Amino acid sequence: MKHRHPLPVLLALVAALLISLAGPTPASASSSIQWGEVPAVQGFARAFTPRQWRFPADFGAHPDHQTEWWYYTGNLETEAGRAFGYQFTVFRQALVPEDPPALTSGDGGSHWRTPQVYSAHFTVSDIATDTFLQEERFARGALGLAGAEADPYAVWLNDWRISTEGPDRVRLRAATDAMAIDLTLRQSRPPVLQGQDGLSRKGPEPGNASHYYSLVQQPTEGTITVAGRDHAVHGVSWKDHEFSTSVLSPGTVGWDWFSAQFENGSALMLYGLRREDGRKEPFSGGRWIDADGEVELGADDYTLTVKRTWRSPHSGARYPAAWTLTIPRLDLELVITPQMADQELSTASATYWEGALGYRGHRGEQSLLGRGYGELTGYADRLDSLRGG
Repeated sequence: MKHRHPLPVLLALVAALLISLAGPTPASASSSIQWGEVPAVQGFARAFTPRQWRFPADFGAHPDHQTEWWYYTGNLETEAGRAFGYQFTVFRQALVPEDPPALTSGDGGSHWRTPQVYSAHFTVSDIATDTFLQEERFARGALGLAGAEADPYAVWLNDWRISTEGPDRVRLRAATDAMAIDLTLRQSRPPVLQGQDGLSRKGPEPGNASHYYSLVQQPTEGTITVAGRDHAVHGVSWKDHEFSTSVLSPGTVGWDWFSAQFENGSALMLYGLRREDGRKEPFSGGRWIDADGEVELGADDYTLTVKRTWRSPHSGARYPAAWTLTIPRLDLELVITPQMADQELSTASATYWEGALGYRGHRGEQSLLGRGYGELTGYADRLDSLRGG
């Protein structure tokens, strides 16, 4: 689901500057940007019904919607078995629905003018050394600094880049002083449309939904660099691409999202929207994918039980740190455990836990073993609220 970090405080940092460059702005766009919330401004498209998907066109940007992200995670290892996880996500956020006025010589305009803010989160989990590396960057969608294209597929923020590398292959490249990835992913199956034909509802309000697809079980190989050393790695990656003009419903404080890719080729996406009292929202759900087809899951189809928690030494937030999952409809039982405890991001735009997970259990009489990723949001925000922050 990647309803992602209700994006963000990043806007609070750069909104005033970029809105001034974007030209005339509705009052709601310039005055209603709040910590942890992005207002739904009139003029943007809303997700009311399933769309007619067209690939590769839908790999690109959808600027008629306010918010969009391209999200990649993977579980990789060296030939010797040293395990790594990675997350590389590029976000697009529109401040206003209008295109900026045409730039003409002498009109006082600037080629920096844009209504689009791009940000990116990049992390590497070095499981062997219990080291979590993270970086956030942002840029405006002007002068080629950041953007997205459909054909050939490319999404970029400065030198961090997602790009087509031949038929059904995508290359991810990102680097900082502390870490780098250079990975090639191969699309092994058609896009999985999440929710109802790709329409993923977030709440009861009309239009409070996103358009959402995933690419699962993508064989991956390349290089991860940590501590100045290159590691040749292989494994599998997961992609989510989602776009919408919506926010969390009143009383919803966060979500728990899981992806699982099993050694037998099956996959699972699951999410639970959380209310203030801890109850699961009825719009929670997910999807099971295997060689026999797909099964859409509703909130009543699964039970997720927290077995232990972990308190962050950075934010003080307490996160779930192990779960049991049961889906009677699939005769499925799993134990879910983080591959390392501390995978909390603390960025300018959000504080949340996102990291590599391990899965072990069974479906019927068949054993299941897999790896994936989890995203836990709203726990640090809730702590700030209780403190009065």
